[in-house]
Amino acid sequence: MRLRSLAGTIFALFCAAMLGLAAGAVWMLAAVSLGQVAAWLALPAGWLLATAMRHWVYPGHRLGAATLAAAATLLAAIYVSVLIAAARIAGSMGIGLVEALRTAGVGMLLELARLGLSRGAALWFFAGIVLAAILGARPLQRPAQD
Repeated sequence: MRLRSLAGTIFALFCAAMLGLAAGAVWMLAAVSLGQVAAWLALPAGWLLATAMRHWVYPGHRLGAATLAAAATLLAAIYVSVLIAAARIAGSMGIGLVEALRTAGVGMLLELARLGLSRGAALWFFAGIVLAAILGARPLQRPAQD
């Protein structure tokens, strides 16, 4: 593998991770304003991440775009679950969100997110991941030239 190709792949992985975390953070804002997990938002998040991967992050590689879109959607679902667990800790203890994140630690937050995951939410998350993979694998449609 050439150095330029390797650098492009590493940059695509970094972009997918950052977009997944950003989608999870925006998802968290919607979940807080709705007062529930809003697991159904996995579908629009998957669509948005698949579109980003297919058009801007990894446009020339359908399998790579599909894999990155599914991974970014999974990361967004995990991140929103962890943020919701931290928000519940913060609310019950009367501390700020950042302090709850720092105090609880990654292991505890992941476990609380896993324990708080309902079967319905897991199905919505899975549907969003599958949607992201399917849409990420679609070929790009080029506009017709006149």
